[in-house]
Amino acid sequence: DTITFNAAVTACDKGGEWWQALKLLSDMAEASVVRDSISFNAAISACAKGGALWRALRLLQEMTDVSVEGNTITFNAALSACEPEGDWLWAFRLLRVMADSSVERD
Repeated sequence: DTITFNAAVTACDKGGEWWQALKLLSDMAEASVVRDSISFNAAISACAKGGALWRALRLLQEMTDVSVEGNTITFNAALSACEPEGDWLWAFRLLRVMADSSVERD
């Protein structure tokens, strides 16, 4: 179920295994398990820690595609993914999306 998968994705985030977090997120979809903001936040955070900016950005798009609303945690994780690459253009774009989406910035 969602809680069990979320715990596993979060463990991947903590363990630095972003590729496994993505696999679990994919497994959730294939098994028709509801993916929520916690699922995506943990996977985006794992990608950020692994330096996988483009994967993190793709997950943001996927959230929109499946109607999962991002929150401050989502965008903070995505912004963290921009840092290792020094990609400030994407960071500014994300801040703009946050403002346009009325997501609270901290």
